[in-house]
Amino acid sequence: MRVCLIGCVEFSQHALHTLIDLEASDIIEIAGVVAKKNSKFNSDFVDIGEVALNYCRPETPTHYFTDEDTLVKFIETIEADVIYCFGWSNLLTTAVLDAAPKGVIGFHPAELPKNRGRHPIIWALALGLTETASTFFRMDDGADSGPIISQEKISISPDDDARTLYDKIVSVAMKQIKKFTVELADGRVYFQDQDKSLANHWRKRTPQDGLIDWRMRAHDIKNLVRALTSPYPGAEFLLKGGQAVKVWRASVASEPIPSNFEPGKVLNVQNHMVLVKCAGNTAVWLLETEPQLRVNVGEYL
Repeated sequence: MRVCLIGCVEFSQHALHTLIDLEASDIIEIAGVVAKKNSKFNSDFVDIGEVALNYCRPETPTHYFTDEDTLVKFIETIEADVIYCFGWSNLLTTAVLDAAPKGVIGFHPAELPKNRGRHPIIWALALGLTETASTFFRMDDGADSGPIISQEKISISPDDDARTLYDKIVSVAMKQIKKFTVELADGRVYFQDQDKSLANHWRKRTPQDGLIDWRMRAHDIKNLVRALTSPYPGAEFLLKGGQAVKVWRASVASEPIPSNFEPGKVLNVQNHMVLVKCAGNTAVWLLETEPQLRVNVGEYL
């Protein structure tokens, strides 16, 4: 089975290495790789064309995306049996979806049909969910709406952040790719239609969604920080004068907090860690900021 991989993020790089292993075992042949030179939308961007150059067979063709028509011609030229589209910021046209006999297999790190749409890792953490999933499906004209080929649930611990959850998902997903690729090549794969009545759609995140408001509960601020930490751009708040401060790590205070202090008041400073009053009788420790905070107890953020 000839597989074409389309992708431009860290997850795509892991998937390419998994396909290289499958090719070495004579299970598939990598027909081609579709990449981007850069991306304004993906903070975890990777040029998988460079990865292909270094690790794929010398004859494996790489195409750098410019437009849909050229992409379709490339797929037809390499005679791909199936397309894997893992980590791509462009919607695929019907012509691309129909360019390979076995269609296009997409990926979404959520428990489809629930939580379709944008930024699934970020929203899962920001909303404080305790479970998500790694889901592969055959792409159609909708958004994350095609029949499912493989889905594995993934627990989210209170200590997980964007980096650790991303890594969990990658670990599970690579095993899924190996399994369903063999089944797809042998014609033994089963696709399960999604129950559309269970679907919801997460919206695109805006810069305002990453702003910390000290009138939020400490738990919600911690969730926002862990959702947007590396490889994502980070939650932030503004100092007087408008300087943005990124918060990369935070924890909820365990000590009793007076409810009559105003939100944003600095309650304690220890070795550059800052305790800040939040909504109600909650407070949050800012464990790692950029730039490093230099404030005194009693000041206000």
